[in-house]
Amino acid sequence: MFFDIGAGEILGLAILGMILLGPERMPKAAADAARWIKKMRTLTQSATAELRENLGPGFENLQPADLHPKTFMKKQLGDLLDENPKPKSVRPAA
Repeated sequence: MFFDIGAGEILGLAILGMILLGPERMPKAAADAARWIKKMRTLTQSATAELRENLGPGFENLQPADLHPKTFMKKQLGDLLDENPKPKSVRPAA
């Protein structure tokens, strides 16, 4: 599913919601949650589209994960990271 939540967890949350909110308020709470999720999804999609538009040509295939500093540095440095071997661990003197 999404956010690494399985069917069991969703079922558990639904049962917990029924207990805490009661069967009368549960449908309204579920509708409010769905509306909030839809609004957040729309907001993130529009922000991503605006970012791509402002960056200009060459960034059409940009993904939000590409902006993570570690991913960005790996792409920029390319093979340079692979050429330098990692230092061997040093044992402390006895």
